[in-house]
Amino acid sequence: MTRTTRHDSETDRRLLLLVGLVVFLAAAAVALSVYRIASGGPPGNRELVQASTVVFLVAVAATVNVRIRIRATTHGVSWTEVAVLVGLAVAPVPWVILATGLGVGVARALVRLVPLKLAFGVAKDTVTATAGGIVLLLFDWTWPITGAFGRTIWALVAAYLVVVVLDEALTFPVIGLATRTRIRDLFREHYDLRITSAIARFLVIVATLLILNSNPSFLIVVPPLVLSLHLTYSSRVRNRAERDAWQRLARTTDALNVVDLDKVLTTAVTQAAELFSADEVEIGLREPGRTVRGSAGTLTYDGPTERSGTVDGSVISARLEGHDRTVDVGTLRLRFRGPVRLSEREQYTLRTFASALCTAVRNAQAYAELARVANEHAYAATHDILTGLANRRHLLDQGSEQLNARYADGVTALVLIDLNHFKEVNDTLGHAAGDQVLMQVADRLRGAAQGGDLVARLGGDEFAVLLRGLPAPAVAAHRAEALLAALYEPLDLDGMRISVEASGGISVAPASGGMPELLRRADVAMYQAKRAGQRISTYAPTRDTADLGRLTLGGELPRAVADHEFTVNFQPIVDLCTGEVTSAEALARWHHPVHGVIDPLRFLQAVERSGLLPAFAEAILDQALIAAGTWRAAGFDLPVAVNVSPRSLLDARFPGSVLARLRAHDLPPDRLILELTETLTLSQLDVVDRVLSRLRDEGVRLALDDFGTGYSSLSLLSRIPVHELKIDRSFVSAMEGSAEAAAVIRSTLDLGRSLGLTVVAEGVESEPQRRALWELGCTAGQGHLFGRPVPAGTLLSTLHRGFGGRTGALAPPLHDAGAVLRLRAGRRQGGRGRPERLPHLPA
Repeated sequence: MTRTTRHDSETDRRLLLLVGLVVFLAAAAVALSVYRIASGGPPGNRELVQASTVVFLVAVAATVNVRIRIRATTHGVSWTEVAVLVGLAVAPVPWVILATGLGVGVARALVRLVPLKLAFGVAKDTVTATAGGIVLLLFDWTWPITGAFGRTIWALVAAYLVVVVLDEALTFPVIGLATRTRIRDLFREHYDLRITSAIARFLVIVATLLILNSNPSFLIVVPPLVLSLHLTYSSRVRNRAERDAWQRLARTTDALNVVDLDKVLTTAVTQAAELFSADEVEIGLREPGRTVRGSAGTLTYDGPTERSGTVDGSVISARLEGHDRTVDVGTLRLRFRGPVRLSEREQYTLRTFASALCTAVRNAQAYAELARVANEHAYAATHDILTGLANRRHLLDQGSEQLNARYADGVTALVLIDLNHFKEVNDTLGHAAGDQVLMQVADRLRGAAQGGDLVARLGGDEFAVLLRGLPAPAVAAHRAEALLAALYEPLDLDGMRISVEASGGISVAPASGGMPELLRRADVAMYQAKRAGQRISTYAPTRDTADLGRLTLGGELPRAVADHEFTVNFQPIVDLCTGEVTSAEALARWHHPVHGVIDPLRFLQAVERSGLLPAFAEAILDQALIAAGTWRAAGFDLPVAVNVSPRSLLDARFPGSVLARLRAHDLPPDRLILELTETLTLSQLDVVDRVLSRLRDEGVRLALDDFGTGYSSLSLLSRIPVHELKIDRSFVSAMEGSAEAAAVIRSTLDLGRSLGLTVVAEGVESEPQRRALWELGCTAGQGHLFGRPVPAGTLLSTLHRGFGGRTGALAPPLHDAGAVLRLRAGRRQGGRGRPERLPHLPA
């Protein structure tokens, strides 16, 4: 049972108790009157005539009344008390009490009232007649009037006041309970008219009694007087009701002139309940299928239109349509607990109110739509359409506001994040797949950010996170690590697992320059991280000049390629045991006419983004193959290793270009080693598999560079048929002091042995490192211990010079000539043999 149902049940119970009390009092009065009449002996003709006359007068007075509708109940304001007071003045009280009950019962029965209303009407007037008779008896009232008129008037005044006050005291609580209306409001309604009417009726009573007392023949003027007073009172009540109704209608329609649809509907429901005295008002809107329901002062329901009303009874509906009836936004329903028929004036008021409500709803809906469009435009102006993140403009605005805040709490920092190799996803899988990657990255960054952070997409594959309220600048690095850590796990792209590698730059709010300077510094730090091979870098002012120079270098790339400013140096790769050179790695250099020799870390990113990558790659490959041919002609048949950009592997023409260069320089394919950068993108793209498979089938050897630093080492080995693994220099430099680095090297060597792969250690700087690597089972290495990158001619001269009288050697052997090595064939086709150390044998 709902709260409303329980409240209604309690109200009905109280109503029945109150009516029952009045009926009980009336029954007691009737019983006492019958007893008094019976104890006085048989009634005479005079008493019967008087009783019959009172019955007639009371019945007529109860019939002629002013009707007022409250909710579903119609109440009449009658002249019953006039007939009752006149009867009490001229006839015995017991007879008048019985006549009052009988007369009212006849009048009420003629209009076919429900039993409860009939019982209450008869009982109420019987009780008021009894109270008036008691007052007259207390004043020793006698008829005809023989004493002083003043005493008579006061007796009538007292009796009349008791009757009128008691009548309202009994009537209004019952009406209030029956209609769920506050009793206080009922007492206040038309109180001035009620007082005026009460005075007029009292004057009619006095006049009637004076006429009867002096000359009964003058009674002929009483009915016209009563009728005129009744018509006057009825007209004033009707005019007052219509005036109040129009005023309430005007106030209600004025209250509807708001642009908030919720306020319009709430006002309409609560005000219409009072305006039409309805038990419940319901508004059903067609769009968006919404129903609002309530009564005077409160809403009881606001939701979908499936639910029906809570009030059983009659329903009066009005369409919410404009004056031209071309627009219909819904329906207004007035619900009553009983049968109700609106007057002509109420029907017109309902149509007017419905039309005004239609206009208000349309205006509110139009305003809401305009506000929605404006909000969408405002949102679109400050947010990225694809990811829903803030855009560059919003980031700059919010950041500037934060930096300009005089009393901003904590430190403000910016993390700039750029996805590595994202173009490969777009080029290979299409822009739709690239969009999915960007959306998933946005979701992860949004989830990793804290409440006060602002995550933004600046364009392309570049994101930024504004960190606000940091307790110290150093905290920015930890927060940035958490953001990039959210990108570690591979993304699910239509069933394919794609890992995202990203670089991040951190900058702390500068003392001057504002948000543009903060963004520029984060950009500089991000490219510092890319060049250093790190995930994250914090802005360092000492390196800012180099970053500014990078921007100018990018514009000089076309000229550099055309003028052959890119050259190749070669670093030897040696057998760790014998010290003999086994191959050489080609390393590109830019000989800038102004800046001198420029390291590849400063220009490779620009080359990849510029569209000059094919021409650059061919130039480097040509120089490397020319060098290999020169060494071969001089008696040093050394393979040459060339680094390959992952983007070159996405070009299906790349294998043909490589093989054509090999034929042009008359070199066997196995004299070329292509070094691949470890990146998960490579292991997931079919076009890369096809390119590498063709090269390997033609005899070109493949090496996996910087092994162990990426996220997919084993995954790569299962997809790419490489011949060599190159251990990153960071592990070699740390192996002596880090058990973890040594464990990585050991596991890589074990993996190479199990797969029959050659393992090359990069960054060998000292003899202890060389010997430790050999003890672990590593056979080849490169580093400054053996030689720095030099031009091809310089390396050839070094090979001729050799070490210790041994040409082609760059370091002394680790073992005497009596040491014996045994080679075992590799497991993969074309794989190099694995050297295995054996115990020393006697010479």
